Amino acid sequence: MIPYGKQDINQADIDAVVDVLGSDFITQGPKVGSFEKIVAKYCESDFAVAVNSATSALHISCLALGLKKNDWLWTSPNSFVASANCGIYCGAKVDFVDIDPISYNMSIDALEKKLFDAQKNNLLPKIIIPVHFAGQSCDMKRIYELSKIYGFKIVEDASHAIGGKFLDGSIGSCRFSDITVFSFHPVKIITTAEGGLATTNSSKLFKKLEMLRSHGITRDPHYMSSEPLGSWYYEQIDLGFNYRMTEIQAALGISQMKRLDDFVSSRHILKDRYDKLLDDLPLVMPHQNANCHSSLHLYPILIDTKIVKKSHSQIFEELRNSGIGVNLHYIPIHLHPYYQKFGFKKGDFPNSEDYYSKAISIPLFSSMTIEQQDTVISILRKILQ
Repeated sequence: MIPYGKQDINQADIDAVVDVLGSDFITQGPKVGSFEKIVAKYCESDFAVAVNSATSALHISCLALGLKKNDWLWTSPNSFVASANCGIYCGAKVDFVDIDPISYNMSIDALEKKLFDAQKNNLLPKIIIPVHFAGQSCDMKRIYELSKIYGFKIVEDASHAIGGKFLDGSIGSCRFSDITVFSFHPVKIITTAEGGLATTNSSKLFKKLEMLRSHGITRDPHYMSSEPLGSWYYEQIDLGFNYRMTEIQAALGISQMKRLDDFVSSRHILKDRYDKLLDDLPLVMPHQNANCHSSLHLYPILIDTKIVKKSHSQIFEELRNSGIGVNLHYIPIHLHPYYQKFGFKKGDFPNSEDYYSKAISIPLFSSMTIEQQDTVISILRKILQ
């Protein structure tokens, strides 16, 4: 089976992990801080906070920005459920902004209209989470401009997008947001096995994120209610969580970061071959905006079932049965039973639903060989023709 995505682990990665296993610290040591500094420097941000998953990073980002009961969080329906669940964790209400049918990212026109209507009804969001789907940035400049008019905070869900750029700046620089969140799951651009990270340029948010990932505890006297009683002293000053990243994960991440640009370059070579060799088939290939450099986490195609005369699910299963490990990103969040309990229903976000009815993510990963890609193309061609 050729998977839609997979990790790329080399001997240097293995050696980095083994070195940590033989060291004094396998958790809460120096590697996590080193990893944070490397990612922050790469992304051109002032601070970074590593955690055990992007889901955890989204959760504490919302908390750090003060999201609470009866506040509103808006995000894209075309995402994994974590992009919305982080609002529910905080007791907030969640709503969605439909996607642009070309980029599959949050539609700026739909967002602007929804904000205008929400202001009239006093229902403006506290936080908006744009999702950089498949590695391509949303139009963060326009979202940022809207935030200055309507007063919301911005958390970029860049789980797909480390190594990407927007307007010649690194995704994660937080030039147009308060916080950016990355995922290091094995199918993402780089991996720490499980793991996530938040970047920010705010020292206040940085300190808050640090405390929230580790039980709400601080050892910094500046934040304590009384003078430290000794070098062992710490205080819990907030209700936090055990969301820490281990030294083992951080060591793997440090090693992987050395090849991040190579990983993205490899994906672009494969993407260009797909673009060329699939051009005559009855499908829509992913659009790349001129102001973005995508990290290409995914290569989603849209099937024209009217021409193929096969159903979406039939094509998907034929690919799987032929050894091509395709996937579908994503079932629109509002269609899940949990979210339908809040009153969402089919038809609420038609662009996301239309995309879902046609989309298939075909294999794309940095270690994919030309032979593997040719196999995918050959089987896809046979099934569609």
